[in-house]
Amino acid sequence: MSKLSPDRLLGERAAMVDVSGIRRAFQRGATLDNPINLSIGQPDFPVPDAIKAAAIKAIDEDCNGYTLTHGHASMLEATRRHLHEDVGWAFEDSTDLIITSGTSGALQLAFMAVMNNADEVIVPDPYFVIYPNLGPMFGGRTVLCNTSPTFRMTADIVEPLMTDRTRMVLVNSPANPTGVVLTQDEVDDLYDLCTSRGVLLVCDEIYDLFTFPDALEQGLFPSPARRGQDMLLIRGLGKAYGCTGWRLGYAAGPKWLIAEMAKFQQYTYVCAPSIAQVAGAAAFEVDMSEAVANYAARRDLVFSELSPVTEVVRAGGAFYNWVKVPEHLGCTAAQFTERAVERNVLVIPGEVFSTVDTHFRLSYACCETDLRKGLAILKDMMAQD
Repeated sequence: MSKLSPDRLLGERAAMVDVSGIRRAFQRGATLDNPINLSIGQPDFPVPDAIKAAAIKAIDEDCNGYTLTHGHASMLEATRRHLHEDVGWAFEDSTDLIITSGTSGALQLAFMAVMNNADEVIVPDPYFVIYPNLGPMFGGRTVLCNTSPTFRMTADIVEPLMTDRTRMVLVNSPANPTGVVLTQDEVDDLYDLCTSRGVLLVCDEIYDLFTFPDALEQGLFPSPARRGQDMLLIRGLGKAYGCTGWRLGYAAGPKWLIAEMAKFQQYTYVCAPSIAQVAGAAAFEVDMSEAVANYAARRDLVFSELSPVTEVVRAGGAFYNWVKVPEHLGCTAAQFTERAVERNVLVIPGEVFSTVDTHFRLSYACCETDLRKGLAILKDMMAQD
């Protein structure tokens, strides 16, 4: 008989972190026969040919080994150039930028570098599933910022949550699961609040490219990075270009912080995947406007179909709508999504993304035929007495 015992061997952090509710939804979907899947945040468009060609070329030219910890020279240069053109950041060299294994990798490196035991990070509620777990994973405490009913994480609701233990404020715009895009004034206020209090503002902008025209300001995506460089800016290429499995992200910020993140990358991820980095350098030259317009039209379709029967947050970006379960149904979002499964439709209940279970996340990163079928079923379910 084995003497290995989970009670004896597993650490406290393991008990504090649960399996992602999104993964549970995927597992449930695997048991259904050809479900209408409105749950996954995986773009349904293929990786653009130019990026695929760059990846193939990288393999053929034997770019298959380790890169430097900060990243491959071509990806670093392309990212520096992109950020300078997009948000006006000036880079002296590569020491204020690091290429990471996805945005999740960037977040984890930042938390390794910043958090001490009992330190606090403020994150929005609703949240992307990794956010509340980041505190416990690295010895700290997550403080949830209730953004309901507007679902906008603004400085006026963040400030009362700050204490002398607050190390970071983590904001996500465009947001997963709500699709909300903060205004430039709102992100500027967050930047000013954090810098005035000596707190690190971390902005997860994984969906920056998929910001819809009505959420742009003077043609620009609202970002606190336009205010200054005293923050940590995290972005990635997986969602924007359909290559989520390549695990490619980047983080830019103060040199002292990036240096510590690079130190931890040496001992964990080592480097982001080399082939993905070389291919990613070509991504910034690819025009994704057609795909963005297509997703904006899907956003409008969801809103037009469901808003007559319930409250729907009008998303400004990303791939999601945050949909309220009508109160007259007398059920939680979890119960509603179980009923949807019985009709072969997959959406994710709000309890996966929030401490309350009043809404569900609907992803329109799927074929339009399935989207229309799923909307018809959900609309029928909501209209019932």
